Amino acid sequence: MAKSSVRNKPFSCFSDGFLYLGGALLAFLLVWSLWSYTVPHSFEPKGKSATNHAQTQQCVPENPAVNLGYDPPEQTFYDDQELSYSIERPMKNWDEKRKEWLKRHPSFAPGARDRVVLVTGSQSKPCKNPIGDHLLLRFFKNKVDYCRIHGYDIFYNNVLLHPKMSSYWAKLPVVKAAMLAHPEAEWIWWVDSDAMFTDMEYKLPLRRYDYRNHNLVVHGWEKLIYKEKSWTALNAGVFLIRNCQWSMDFMEKWSSMGPMSSEYKKWGPIQRSVFKDKLFPESDDQSGLIYMLYQDKGLMDKIYLEGEYYFEGYWADIVPTYDNITEKYTELEKEDGKLRRRHAEKVSEQYGVFREPHLKEAGNGKGSWRRPFITHFTGCQPCSGDHNQIYHGETCWNGMVKALNFADNQVLRKYGFVHPDLLDSGTVTETPFDYPDDGPW
Repeated sequence: MAKSSVRNKPFSCFSDGFLYLGGALLAFLLVWSLWSYTVPHSFEPKGKSATNHAQTQQCVPENPAVNLGYDPPEQTFYDDQELSYSIERPMKNWDEKRKEWLKRHPSFAPGARDRVVLVTGSQSKPCKNPIGDHLLLRFFKNKVDYCRIHGYDIFYNNVLLHPKMSSYWAKLPVVKAAMLAHPEAEWIWWVDSDAMFTDMEYKLPLRRYDYRNHNLVVHGWEKLIYKEKSWTALNAGVFLIRNCQWSMDFMEKWSSMGPMSSEYKKWGPIQRSVFKDKLFPESDDQSGLIYMLYQDKGLMDKIYLEGEYYFEGYWADIVPTYDNITEKYTELEKEDGKLRRRHAEKVSEQYGVFREPHLKEAGNGKGSWRRPFITHFTGCQPCSGDHNQIYHGETCWNGMVKALNFADNQVLRKYGFVHPDLLDSGTVTETPFDYPDDGPW
């Protein structure tokens, strides 16, 4: 019995140890489970698994390039009580003021050279034309689509910023105000309400205008200014102007021919005496711009007359070409699978670059089968309906619908649909995989 008693005692102690450890482990597991439920994200292992968890919590990391939530307490030109946004009040030392603002907002400095703000607008009252407001909405949507694709800001204005500067003169007060409101932008791009983008891939060739430090870009021809003295030598409905002191001074001189000036009435006869084809007697912004160039050829050092592509193009020449252009682009995509590959809208610019080598033989401007960059419905007056009598009203309206759907197809394509008929805005069809190679189109 003594022998048996000695052998059973250590076994009993060993069993008690197991029971003790088991109970402790069970208690630990119970506490850990309750803790993990109450604080599920407070413990994260370091390394790869933690990184993966962060990525699942935030699919798209925040872009630290531009800090929209930071405006330092130090004073800038905005704190000057004498600052005026009015076109009547000159702005001085703007280059220095803008430079200082960028210095105090360093996150905006990178990329400032290529930053563009598109400005457009219309009247404050409803359109007289029964379909005018609908057309203007679609024209605006077109501009919003283009700006979203290319990362540009857009401002739509529908009030007069100067009570006397109405009609075609209304753009100048808005452009000056936009310059002051956007010191982060190098360029302000005015686009008339009746102009639309019809090549959604094409991007402004800004380096071309930087090469010789041009500050104003308009679509025009030097020969028509200095030899033919034509009122249509350029079109002032679309222009790109650099956000700088030169531009402030230039717009001050330009607007002095407008209705806000006490000498406004004299400028109409002066312009008509030079430009015999000018149709109406009062001074207008386009004739004023051409007159300034005609009087001072030295301005050509700073003003770029863009004629190498449709910076803006006359709709009556362009609209009949859309069907042929569509066929040509479809053939390109059938031949090159890279062009018809489905992709996110955000990377559309890359596919524009892919397409360029195929367009070397397409030409530019009139007679080209390249998509026209901007189609401008000059003379159609979509809001008032008081179109130029050389056009039939239906020609204008149908042309606008066709152009809008031609452009819209380039956008909808990224969303998987297209308008099969450019004159039918309400009907779309889903594009199959490998479109347009798959099926007769």
